[in-house]
Amino acid sequence: MRFDVETLKAQVAIVGGGAAGSAAAIRLAARGFKVILVEKAGLERSGCLAPGVNALNAYVGRGKTPQDYVDYAMADAHGVARPDLLLSMAQRLNDQAKWLQSIGLAIHLDAQGRFLERSWRNIQVNGENIKPKIAAQVRAQSNVTILERTVGSHFLVTDNQIQGLVAFQTRAPKIILIRAAAVICATGGAAGLYRPHNPHGCQNRVWYPPFNAGGGLAMGILAGAEMTTLEMRFVALRVRDTFAPTGTLALGVGAEQLNAQGAPYEAPYGRSTSQRVLALRRQTQLGLGPCYLSAAANRDSRERVYRAYLNMCPAQTLKFLEEDADGLTQDERILTVEIGASEPYVQGGHTAGGYWVDTDRQSTVNGLWAIGDVAGGCPQKYVTGALAEAELAAESVATFLSQPTNNLSSGHHASLSGELNLDPDEKRAIEELNKHFTNPPSPYQAQDLLQALQKTLDLYAGGVSADYRYSRAQLMEAEKRLERLFPLANALKADTSADLLGIWELKERLVVARSLLAHLAARKETRWPGFGEYLDHPEVDGSLGFINSRFLAGRVQIIQRPFSPKERYGRLD
Repeated sequence: MRFDVETLKAQVAIVGGGAAGSAAAIRLAARGFKVILVEKAGLERSGCLAPGVNALNAYVGRGKTPQDYVDYAMADAHGVARPDLLLSMAQRLNDQAKWLQSIGLAIHLDAQGRFLERSWRNIQVNGENIKPKIAAQVRAQSNVTILERTVGSHFLVTDNQIQGLVAFQTRAPKIILIRAAAVICATGGAAGLYRPHNPHGCQNRVWYPPFNAGGGLAMGILAGAEMTTLEMRFVALRVRDTFAPTGTLALGVGAEQLNAQGAPYEAPYGRSTSQRVLALRRQTQLGLGPCYLSAAANRDSRERVYRAYLNMCPAQTLKFLEEDADGLTQDERILTVEIGASEPYVQGGHTAGGYWVDTDRQSTVNGLWAIGDVAGGCPQKYVTGALAEAELAAESVATFLSQPTNNLSSGHHASLSGELNLDPDEKRAIEELNKHFTNPPSPYQAQDLLQALQKTLDLYAGGVSADYRYSRAQLMEAEKRLERLFPLANALKADTSADLLGIWELKERLVVARSLLAHLAARKETRWPGFGEYLDHPEVDGSLGFINSRFLAGRVQIIQRPFSPKERYGRLD
């Protein structure tokens, strides 16, 4: 089996059809541009919003300003974030909430008809159908070509200028070569790098979508784009077993964190996201676990909590009802769940790992933008922040394409494989995909090597088994083991395009993991002890700025960039 090759031409190609990518397509189509949107799954249920949401967690509440949101996010990140990115995002958050309401998202209102605030930073929604509603807006655009079940595999870059990308389809033997003047990467972050908290048949019961394999990060790394802050891994504090969000209880019914003795324990550790995880871990280390979220809840408040979980994690509602079949009829009872920490993830929505971008979200590769969870430097963006970045990028792309030298013909065309005129980079990308069909049989499957990768990072790079701790010697061991996996992955054999998808996601995770190890080693401090502790460097080094990297000449090269008080960063500042 070999892939046939088809070529398409567009003004803008967008990789990733989640919230950010879909919103960017809508904004650009409204400006009259021809867009190709590449989505690995189906548009209605793809990306982090696939199961829905019960709140918009990035919002500037009444009496607050965008700068207040910047200050909050900078403090939560312990100073490792970009004020220019945060401010440009925060200024647009509330408009994105209004846009979602305009397309039919049910947002709770107070008695005065205003958005109902859970806190000054978030508002309540009934959001089980948020992604289908966004997808409907994309499908309504006549100048957006949607390629579903299509995986972006390679960015095509010449002299640091984007030329387009290569993609393959998972339900047909076809490679699609997309030539575009501008490309937006919106593929999300990376799950599945570490051994999952829930093993065996429940291994995909995780916090971050298991199909987010770090594809856009890997494409950018291999294309020479600069990455930032990958070492700021995110470890989620979640309800044990179901991985349901804890904020629904903490904000919905005022639940507080208690140890096994029933004592509250958060205050001495601090209230940042990483400090909450640290508090849980320290209580467990002291023998005071397991830990819980607990609150008294009457019938009405319990019903609100149950409905809220139905909007994004129905398993938790079912678990509540299973544990107490009579709960809805009782006037008052204690609502309690055990909480735990997830395995680490690399992403730029809650934390700050991803592409190094300028204020308009263009990467260090000319003509390549990054938005949403794949864009670094701007944590605490959530849904509305991803939409804000899509709007910022769309405006920047429009300006970029207004320059005659940057605008390709807007028409699409297709060619049969025998008629293609391919340059060397295009040929190499196509052959790398096709070789997995011509490889001889391998003694391994992609899943075997994925488990080896996850075990390696879990044990030697601060996973759950290592209690999120790592040392320089352990990172070096992880690097040695990781390097052995690359040739084995390249030698895997595929019989179908679905097989190739599993192989390709493994290879994407290997590329991201290699850069992650370099970043962990380079940040010689422990700035976010809840997310990870560098045993050789247990203190905070205030002189360290951003840890960035580029993959050049087969090596991850670390770049240390200082914090800048400037309002805007250039792409190479």
